[in-house]
Amino acid sequence: MNDNHALCATTEWSEYMTAHADLGHSMLEIGPGPGACTEWLRHEVKVLVALELDDSSASGLAHRFEGTNVEVVVGDAARLEYAEESFDSVGCFTMLHHVPTRQLQDALLREALRVLRPDGVLVASDSLADNDLHDFHAGDTYNPVDPGSLIARLQAIGFDRITVVVDEILMFIAHKPAEGEHPQNCDEPHARCERS
Repeated sequence: MNDNHALCATTEWSEYMTAHADLGHSMLEIGPGPGACTEWLRHEVKVLVALELDDSSASGLAHRFEGTNVEVVVGDAARLEYAEESFDSVGCFTMLHHVPTRQLQDALLREALRVLRPDGVLVASDSLADNDLHDFHAGDTYNPVDPGSLIARLQAIGFDRITVVVDEILMFIAHKPAEGEHPQNCDEPHARCERS
């Protein structure tokens, strides 16, 4: 990650998204980076697990949040070591564009679904594709999510009740189907997906 990413450390997007979703008791934050959202999220849930791929970033976060309700773990979000239905919510803020391929992004989203409890919620945001952001990420991975394909991708993975907001950034909320429910296709009559 290049040095520009200190600028990505803002809670504005996480606050907006979590205002529209019940995070429950326990949350997994994927790719916390410098921990700005972690600092805010830890006051919204009883247990927050911050999963970071980079050892040095994880070490800094562990030191920063020592003695709090945050557990910092080094790991790969595309291959989570948690049991099914371990968390009430999963969040990832301004990090999906650092995942090098669409296949790995989908693997990460599949794992998020797997570890969510029934009716659990994924809250996420990311930047939109932009030439300036491409330059901003010089020497770093930059693979922005295509908002036009996101609902279909999330449905194919198994999420339901999907809301996608495209404004200055991309924001989305998606739920794991409740016990006994099956995800619906937005093309079906009375589907519960939302498009914004």
